[in-house]
Amino acid sequence: MENQDFTIICPCCEANLTIDAQTGAILSHEEKKKQTGSFDDMLKGLDKQKETRDKLFAQELNAQKDRERLLEEKFQAAFKRVDETEGQPFPNPLDLD
Repeated sequence: MENQDFTIICPCCEANLTIDAQTGAILSHEEKKKQTGSFDDMLKGLDKQKETRDKLFAQELNAQKDRERLLEEKFQAAFKRVDETEGQPFPNPLDLD
């Protein structure tokens, strides 16, 4: 009986796997060759990444500026709730069942 090997393409990384039919062991693994681009293409990709980083940074900076105001509003709302419930006993979480 001849020993046959199976060649399978990995669905995740598209690598070629050679598998032994009898044992199921992987005999070889060949990664898919990546296409290399020109230097100009890589430079354009870096420029796009820089623009994306700058946009995300600007969004987060605006969010941080607005965050202080939102936290202050939440604090004031919680402070008002405390004033309204002052003198009332704290509800026991075990009684909520």
